Amino acid sequence: MPEEAIDSLSFIRSHWTAWWILGVAHKRVQSWRSLYVCLSVLANVMVTVGYPLHLGLSLFRNRTLTEDILNLTTFVTCLACSAKCLIYAYNIDKVARMEQLLRLLDERVSGEKQRAIYGNVKLQLRIVLYVFIGIYMPCGLFAELSFLFKEQRGLMYPAYFPFDWLTSTRNYYMANVYQIVGISFQLLQNYVSDCFPAVVLCLISSHVKMLYSRFEEIGRDPSINAEKQLEDCITDHKRLLELFRCIERLMSVPMFIQFTVTALNVCISIAALVFYVSEPMARTYLIFYALAMPLQIFPSCYFGTDNEFWFGRLHYAAFSCDWPQQGRSFKRKMMFFVERSLKQSTAIAGGMLRIHLDTFFSTLKMAYSLFTIIIRMRK
Repeated sequence: MPEEAIDSLSFIRSHWTAWWILGVAHKRVQSWRSLYVCLSVLANVMVTVGYPLHLGLSLFRNRTLTEDILNLTTFVTCLACSAKCLIYAYNIDKVARMEQLLRLLDERVSGEKQRAIYGNVKLQLRIVLYVFIGIYMPCGLFAELSFLFKEQRGLMYPAYFPFDWLTSTRNYYMANVYQIVGISFQLLQNYVSDCFPAVVLCLISSHVKMLYSRFEEIGRDPSINAEKQLEDCITDHKRLLELFRCIERLMSVPMFIQFTVTALNVCISIAALVFYVSEPMARTYLIFYALAMPLQIFPSCYFGTDNEFWFGRLHYAAFSCDWPQQGRSFKRKMMFFVERSLKQSTAIAGGMLRIHLDTFFSTLKMAYSLFTIIIRMRK
């Protein structure tokens, strides 16, 4: 039975497809590039800029309190989504360097143990994909259902339009088509912005585990030069650190935005459920919305924690090899590596918050603190 090909880039091809649809992948377009750029500018002006704008212009000017709350939560999410998408578009060149590093690391995978680690990546990333599908589908479905079951004419999300959509049938359909297409575009932006960091962090974690396994094998086979094995492992470690810093720089500001938006929207959603919203469809939508917001940041926080753990264990792997039988040069290089591996590798969002499970729970605590403020204000 032929061995499975090691190709980490296969896990991010769907993200490139999403970026192509979103108009971000202009450097990868070989033909009709000018047309592609024009269409991507038009689409992003109309949706990336226009969608949060048309929601923001209607803030606290709606007919009911329920519409105001729905308008506010959607506006905050869409504004954050647009900001994250623009940041990723500006830094998209970093992805090419990450792909180069992943190719080099893939070439180093060998042996059944390392291939088993790679096999587990598929299961982990399939779970991540199901998490994001489970986030977006119920929110989109119940937003649409709450719109369809309205007794009077209304929009999917309360918003401002520069024309009368309430009395004109043509304008009414134009407004709703814009909102449906726009929210689909924004959901795709949100998917790629939130899923890509989790996928890359998962790949880094798996490659660190494989590097751990390679360290343990150093010196076990007398026919292989142990010092050359050590040098190759040190090179792998340098590449992993560079890959880690690349993804950290790419996701730092977007993750900081997402942490803030998650705390705010979870608080608003729960407060609306408890105190203000009584319509069944709107309540169901807000329940799924309140659950979806934390799940957006959980995969990145989980794999950020996993990265920190496995990077922090590499010095144990170095001492697990057959180092006592090696020469002075080998031991000196190993000690230099151990000193370097003792430095903690933790992804930081916005230069302040660790991308870690501790921050995930702190975000939920922040949402609870904001909720208690609302309770006190009501009293």
